[in-house]
Amino acid sequence: MKKQTLLFLLPILFAGCFNDRGVSLRYYNDCEEYYDAQGYYHKQCDKNILDYSDITNAVESIKNPNRGSVK
Repeated sequence: MKKQTLLFLLPILFAGCFNDRGVSLRYYNDCEEYYDAQGYYHKQCDKNILDYSDITNAVESIKNPNRGSVK
């Protein structure tokens, strides 16, 4: 029974879409791009489940333990 439950839950857990920014529920991000009154460009995208930058920061902190916030 445990094996069947595990085999059922694994595809559900890995059902996210891999896109250029990370893992999200949709392949294409709904980004809102606009220029404000001063001419500055803004891009606001929906939140990902997991960002690639979070993964690289976590790996770097493991490789460099002296770089942590607590010394």
